[in-house]
Amino acid sequence: MKNNLVLISHGRFCEELKNSAEMIMGKQDNIYTVSLLPSEGPEDFKKKFFEIVEELDDYIVFADLMGGTPCNIISKEILAGKDILLYAGMNLPMVISFINGELVNIESDFVVDGKNSICDVGKLIIEDLEFEDD
Repeated sequence: MKNNLVLISHGRFCEELKNSAEMIMGKQDNIYTVSLLPSEGPEDFKKKFFEIVEELDDYIVFADLMGGTPCNIISKEILAGKDILLYAGMNLPMVISFINGELVNIESDFVVDGKNSICDVGKLIIEDLEFEDD
């Protein structure tokens, strides 16, 4: 099990995602962020990423968007032979699932948890109301 999580994104999305997770789950010293800012290019991002991960023994990377620059930069490193676990499409339930797995020392299925959290709330409410009427 990987004990560190690195969130990467366009802009400060990854930083705010970490802040939101900490609002719910408390401070997370094993979650790191690397933002691609508008004033930066791919090489700036790559440099920042490797400055963060060079201190980590093991880590998983969550990216905001498949095909976006942050994800593409790390994908190229994987293609070059680096052993990096990279998942795209990150969301808050994925991060919370990772944290929960760490808390209880189990391998979490954060991809499934992230997907399962996506729902049409209005449809669920109507279905629930219809069920109650039966």
